[in-house]
Amino acid sequence: MTRKTAGGYNGKILRVNLSKRTTKAEELDELFCRRYLGGAGFVAYYLWKEVKKGTDALGPDNRLIFALGPVSGTNLPGAARHCVGAKSPLTGGIAKAEVGGFWMAEMKRAGYDAIIIEGRAAKPVYLWIQDGKAEIRDAGHLWGKETRETEAAVRAELGDDRIQLAMIGPAGENLVRYACIMHGCHDAAGRGGVGAVMGSKNLKAVAVRGHHLPEVADRERIKEIRQSLSKPHHFSEYGTGGPELPGMEAVGNLPVRNFRDGLFPAVNQIHAGVMKKSDMWVGMDGCYACPVRCKKTVRFEEPYRVDAAYGGPEYETIAAVGSNCGMTDVKVIIRANERCGAYSLDTISTGSVIAFAMECYEKGLLTRKDTGGIDLRFGHGEAMLQAIDLIARREGIGALLAEGTARMAQKIGRGSADFAMQVKGLEAGMHDPRTKVGLGLGFMVTPAGADHCCNIMDAFYAQEPMLKPVHPMGILDPVALMDIGPHKVELFKLSQSKAIIDDSLATCVFLGYSYQLAADTLAAVTGWDTGPAELVKIAERILTVFRLFNLREGFTAADDVMPKRFFQPKTDGVLADMKLDPAAFDKARRFYYALMGWDPEGVPLPEKVESLYIE
Repeated sequence: MTRKTAGGYNGKILRVNLSKRTTKAEELDELFCRRYLGGAGFVAYYLWKEVKKGTDALGPDNRLIFALGPVSGTNLPGAARHCVGAKSPLTGGIAKAEVGGFWMAEMKRAGYDAIIIEGRAAKPVYLWIQDGKAEIRDAGHLWGKETRETEAAVRAELGDDRIQLAMIGPAGENLVRYACIMHGCHDAAGRGGVGAVMGSKNLKAVAVRGHHLPEVADRERIKEIRQSLSKPHHFSEYGTGGPELPGMEAVGNLPVRNFRDGLFPAVNQIHAGVMKKSDMWVGMDGCYACPVRCKKTVRFEEPYRVDAAYGGPEYETIAAVGSNCGMTDVKVIIRANERCGAYSLDTISTGSVIAFAMECYEKGLLTRKDTGGIDLRFGHGEAMLQAIDLIARREGIGALLAEGTARMAQKIGRGSADFAMQVKGLEAGMHDPRTKVGLGLGFMVTPAGADHCCNIMDAFYAQEPMLKPVHPMGILDPVALMDIGPHKVELFKLSQSKAIIDDSLATCVFLGYSYQLAADTLAAVTGWDTGPAELVKIAERILTVFRLFNLREGFTAADDVMPKRFFQPKTDGVLADMKLDPAAFDKARRFYYALMGWDPEGVPLPEKVESLYIE
């Protein structure tokens, strides 16, 4: 029997079949919502249920899923997020990408909790959703346009400047395997190639506008939670990638030249503090209903024109197309960020791919003949910007780089796989496991690959004052930064599970929703009598479904490994004499499997699957 859905939910998902040009609404069951919450949970369930083994990630039978959480659309700080998922064309497994901004608020007001898109349109189209109605419209006139042009054209066509768009640029259209989906011009569902899946379906954009929010259970409690979270935040001044970057370089955490080197004195020239002191600085922006305002905005005219509509680079971008590519010119980094936003390219994978190509070029594994005459060396800004243009168009050397580092290494060979910085095909987030060992375990076992978000930051739990949020979970003692024993593994599992809950509610990690506060928030929105223990079980369910999906696609425990480079010292700097122990990480991986209720090969035990009510 279908129940009335809880507070915070519309109780409906939108089904779209682009091959048949049909749309229909389906009702959601409350028990299902309580088991999977929304966001990443909905993505896990529907991919597991509906995408058959061996489905071509760029074929019509793949699903592209946009999933909101129950808190989406409320005025809670950090509740302006949602999840986009599909079978990844980059990894062949799970693609899961979270994004903030304003799109989800309009989507919730438009009457749906999720969109599930299948099929492939015969010609370019976009989806227009308004107040419970959905329409598939022609987009031939939009195909080939960059994201800002697309946004302006759709708003003009529909006569409403408050319409929010999830859209792709030329990189998505050209099926770059790490193309992202831009929500507006500076919020990206970045990882795993969801933009390529969108492009494969000939879907240019999803435009949304709505006016009716679902009711919540306890408005007064939500008001109290909002007030408790509306405090000054250190990211409000610079966003990420601020004056703390020199300290990251000093301890070895800043990726330098494809994670190879340690010293990078130019870090003092590329961080957000430098941007803010210059005339390029515009100010800070933020997501829907969030007081933090952590997004920097910059613009300038020379030597390139950079449009303020594309915001400004955050830490991951500054590191990926900056220090990891040896770039010392902050304007080159900002221009690269703008071009990636215009083309719909994931900046992390883009920077990593180019850094890998630069090292291959340096070692003679790629030549000027291969690059079409581009001098693709570390620190050469014009070469990097040319490479970004070629990647988006899949022209020249860009056709190879558009495949991602794993496929590049397979084609180039000659030992290049040893410094292809990816796990399961996903390029690593811009943090070094040689300084954060728990994060290294996360790179290994996270279902989407080397994702830094669904993970742990070890330093947070190495100090007593930082432990208060996990006291209710039984963690009372600090765990040393470089400890990779059972205490760290248990702490990692709790942190990873909490990240999955954030991605399913969906809330932002910057706002500090502890397990207890997340449970209180969910109860206030939905009316459920939920608590932290239930959230842990929900996270285990979602992570286990993701694991089952990957296993069905051929992944094994052998894929839960880090690149060899992370087990080697850096060439200079504080980590020049540091290398990690592979045996210790192998032991940690097996203990993680045991904590999850999986066998020594990482296969969920039948009893665990049944206990989690997984179909």
